[in-house]
Amino acid sequence: MAVTAGGGLVAAQSAPESENGRYTMTPTPDGVLRLDTRTGVVSTCSNNGAGWACYAVPDERSALDAEIGRLQAELEKLKAQSAAAPTVSGKIEDALPKSDSLKKAEPKIAENNRKIEVPLPSDQDVDRVVSFLERAWRRLIEMANRVQKDVSGKI
Repeated sequence: MAVTAGGGLVAAQSAPESENGRYTMTPTPDGVLRLDTRTGVVSTCSNNGAGWACYAVPDERSALDAEIGRLQAELEKLKAQSAAAPTVSGKIEDALPKSDSLKKAEPKIAENNRKIEVPLPSDQDVDRVVSFLERAWRRLIEMANRVQKDVSGKI
């Protein structure tokens, strides 16, 4: 590969297959992209007026490898902390008791009269139903007003 700085002309040509040159050059609009075939380092080379200068392109792989290393070290630290933490002793195979707060009470049968007592909804349940009905009614009225405006505007 020949690079001449005297006239500001750059000639990019690949080395013959039999010669395994160290650098591979690829022309770019701003200069040349240089690959070091031994180390894998990529550089951008350009003529800045005082001569040609090459600057290494930041290697994302090294940043990723550093982050992976940091995370692996943190994982090992957390594993060591987990192993050193006190363990729970005793029987833990029993399931926790289940409680359903939304489950309604079963109807009760009075012993001597044989009547079924049905539990009434709570005030909270009634308020939720009333609130729902109010919202539905308002939406219905708003929809009717929009339809009326659309019809009266087109006629």
